[in-house]
Amino acid sequence: MNPGVVYAFTAFAIWGLFPIYFKALHEIGAVEMLAHRMAWSMAFLLIVLTVRRQWQWLGPVLRDRRLLARFAASAVLLSANWGIYIWAVNDGRIVEASLGYFINPLVNVLFGMAFLHERLRPGQWIAVIVAALGVAWLTWANGAPPWISFALALTFGGYGLLRKTATLGALEGLTLETMLLCPIALLYLFVLSSHGGSGFAHASTGVKLLLAAAGPVTAVPLLLFAAGARRIPLSMLGLIQYITPSLQLLIGVVLYREAFGHDQLIGYGAIWAALALYSLEGIYRARQSRA
Repeated sequence: MNPGVVYAFTAFAIWGLFPIYFKALHEIGAVEMLAHRMAWSMAFLLIVLTVRRQWQWLGPVLRDRRLLARFAASAVLLSANWGIYIWAVNDGRIVEASLGYFINPLVNVLFGMAFLHERLRPGQWIAVIVAALGVAWLTWANGAPPWISFALALTFGGYGLLRKTATLGALEGLTLETMLLCPIALLYLFVLSSHGGSGFAHASTGVKLLLAAAGPVTAVPLLLFAAGARRIPLSMLGLIQYITPSLQLLIGVVLYREAFGHDQLIGYGAIWAALALYSLEGIYRARQSRA
């Protein structure tokens, strides 16, 4: 189990540091950055699969139209999540983006109930209600719902739902999703460059190297996450995942001086209380099952 904890912790820590990475690329537009992320991820994944000689899965997958349609949908949700997050970070909304990933586990619970016919236990219902009260408070205090948080939570929750019911592993699934998106990304970058609007062409060498690093930066934490998820209990994985939005929140408030006042503390406090209740209830049930 110990290597699994290290793998999971490292994956979520890398994701938590993403605001610093995307802030360093602020001179590149969000859509162009997203396209580069897809293109360089594809290049990195091709190298990984070639080194591992792991291509035998591709033939049967390309002949399965239903599977391709499912992964096309998950690819759209993943790219939407990436694009919204990149824009939010560079628009100075890291705190609001972190809220989306705090809400996400509870969105997963609701999706499981709605689409997988899972039943909520009383403790889970209380956690969902407390979190809803926190979001309602933030909506009232801000004068508008936290749309960025909702968009990130719903797109990633929908992506998780599709991947949960898919048959491919983490590496193969990510490769197929990237393969489906990459032609669109390359076409966009070609059109952008031909019209002289490419930020990459006019960027410094350091920015170009950071963009090229988007391949391993994207794929490595996903592979670490998959390795950790196979080795540790789901309840432990659920607790470790809060490292990501916690780091993002700290980076937004401490490093980039985003606003976090009394109203935000009340709303976030309700959501943190809901997550703590949900996690403790899951640990209690898991121990009961083992007993």
